[in-house]
Amino acid sequence: MIVAIASTNPVKVNAVKKVFQRVYPKAKYLSFKVDSRVGKQPVTDRQTRLGAVNRARAALKQAQADIAVGIEGGVTTIDGKMYCTAWCAIIDSKRVLSLGGGMHFLIPKKLAVKIKAGGEVGPEMDKILGTKNIKRKGGIIDFLTGGLTSRTLSYQKLVEYALSSFAAPNSIVDS
Repeated sequence: MIVAIASTNPVKVNAVKKVFQRVYPKAKYLSFKVDSRVGKQPVTDRQTRLGAVNRARAALKQAQADIAVGIEGGVTTIDGKMYCTAWCAIIDSKRVLSLGGGMHFLIPKKLAVKIKAGGEVGPEMDKILGTKNIKRKGGIIDFLTGGLTSRTLSYQKLVEYALSSFAAPNSIVDS
């Protein structure tokens, strides 16, 4: 099985591999830099979900793989407060699509102001913290939780959720 990963970001690549290795131990992986076609910072759950789907479809086409995975991080506003969000899309060569989403956590006001002004979560956090490429490491969630969880661990859950349509017994899933 060839798995196309729609990113070269080590956080996303590692999240996909850690989950897929448990279900498909003989899988081979290819990673591609693909455009989400929703902008650098999706600002709704809908845009974030669409970005994940666009990434997965582009990677599947580019790799001619058996299955492709796209992960997109974004933000959404709920009751006037900004939250991080993320979606994972998995699509197979038969065009069966499955989604997994979640990871909602509150964004600090100082960062939310920067994002509303057109900024992107990762680079703006780097400016605030004096870090470099936080989105390719533990991410904002690692910082906000004091290391309790990381971006990779959070994305692994999304991959598991999205993989459910493929990993569940056929008698249960009605695609």
